[in-house]
Amino acid sequence: MNEVNTSVLVIDDEEMVRDNIEDILIPRNQSEEQEDIDNAFDILFGNTKPLLLTRTPSIPTFTVDKASNGMEGLKRVKAAVENGTPYAVIFLDMRMPGWSGLETAIEIRKVDAKAEIIFITAYSDRTIDEIVDQAGQNVGYHCKPYAPEEIIQLATKACTDYNKLRNLEKLIESIACIGLSTNQLNSLLKNILEQLAFSLDTTMALIGKLDKDMRYEKILSIGAVEEKINIDELTARVKAADLEKDEVCQLDELVLARMENYYVFAVLQKVEKLKMEKMYLLKLFVQNAAHAIRNAELNDKLIQKEKLSAVGQVIGMVMHDLRTPIKNIKFMTDMMREEGSENEFIDMIDQSAEQASGIFEDFLDFIKEIPVQKNPVDLNKITLEAIEQTKCKEGIGCVSIQSYMPDGLMVPGDESKLRRVIGNLLNNAADVLHDHKVEHPFVHISGWVEEKNLMLAICDNGPGIPQDIMATLFEPFVTKNKNSGTGLGLAIVKQYVLAHGGKIAVSNNKGAVFTITLPLA
Repeated sequence: MNEVNTSVLVIDDEEMVRDNIEDILIPRNQSEEQEDIDNAFDILFGNTKPLLLTRTPSIPTFTVDKASNGMEGLKRVKAAVENGTPYAVIFLDMRMPGWSGLETAIEIRKVDAKAEIIFITAYSDRTIDEIVDQAGQNVGYHCKPYAPEEIIQLATKACTDYNKLRNLEKLIESIACIGLSTNQLNSLLKNILEQLAFSLDTTMALIGKLDKDMRYEKILSIGAVEEKINIDELTARVKAADLEKDEVCQLDELVLARMENYYVFAVLQKVEKLKMEKMYLLKLFVQNAAHAIRNAELNDKLIQKEKLSAVGQVIGMVMHDLRTPIKNIKFMTDMMREEGSENEFIDMIDQSAEQASGIFEDFLDFIKEIPVQKNPVDLNKITLEAIEQTKCKEGIGCVSIQSYMPDGLMVPGDESKLRRVIGNLLNNAADVLHDHKVEHPFVHISGWVEEKNLMLAICDNGPGIPQDIMATLFEPFVTKNKNSGTGLGLAIVKQYVLAHGGKIAVSNNKGAVFTITLPLA
């Protein structure tokens, strides 16, 4: 914010009190008349301190408006809000003709929920709990008589708190409009979450996402919240709370804020009811963070689409130039056979040429998202073919690849694309095992029927999938722990599996485990 709001409203039925607080916050040059007043004050009350204190640079320059009753004060608050110049602090007397101070505060809260209200009264007609319950928690309480330095301290602190929260509020509101990548946004969100946690008097908070099955996915966190909080227990408490969309609630030391399926969890250091203003900021944060995260995800997907489109154009041109040389390979091997050269190497050349052509065609289908043509596919047959193709890769000979696939497993689908799915997963696993020099490396493939689905599992004994890319593993251009690779292999795998009406999941269990589910009919 360019300017700090130091606007103060004093609502009190006693003119002397109104003027006194104004004089304390806006000191005038002391005239001879003021000195006489101070002397009289000393004689009457025995107070040796001057009525007005000398200003220091740390004290803000206040502006002060005054009202003699609650209705007049409410009119001033309404006018200030409508003019875009709301009050930061409102000093409010409790006992007044007409509306009491509490009634006035309740009416003010309908117009301005952000101003810091401080009750200044000599009478304790209401308990603090009653005041907080009816006027909201964003209030203070101070008893008359008061010393000038107390008023200055109260006003200074209240203005400081007010402006800190307004700055944070503007920062939070801005994040939904900023076009950032996911990594850039996470850095910004973490910074803001740290500020918000500080205002909540905690060092532990996290943003997470729950899918429709209430499975938790971490987005980012601060402090040791994941070490001290059981995520499963946290998820159970969220289910039990049954938060509606755009809602904030407090469950003892745990504060929850929700925006659709995005949540902010804050763990308080001590169990106490949060001020209304801070609950509002928490709700505002999760709303804007959810919008910003979705925008970043859409932005990332758009960039990926643009990359894929560019890659597709290049591959199309390359395919056009390579189509003739690839066809010539088959033409030359046929000529070699006619001249009597018949051996297994010629057959391997043919297979490699067909494989190269198939890779290009499959990749173009991936770019164009062409629907698959389904025919009966023998899963055991294409698995063995994918294993043979993988074993031809240089440096993979040390990796043991075993299939535990029963005969007769048939599934409707595109044979070439399903072979590519298995081949890509085998190649990825073999590459990681080789690159990390894993002792006794192996890849196991197993298949079985479960209800009306065919289940296919490919597991290895490698280092597993890094947690930081687990959530984005199947997105284009995501790769890690491989010395080579385009980051497209698993994206192609997922698209082909989905095109067959199936689904794919990944987990770590003494290595990476990919589980594919394909419908049998």
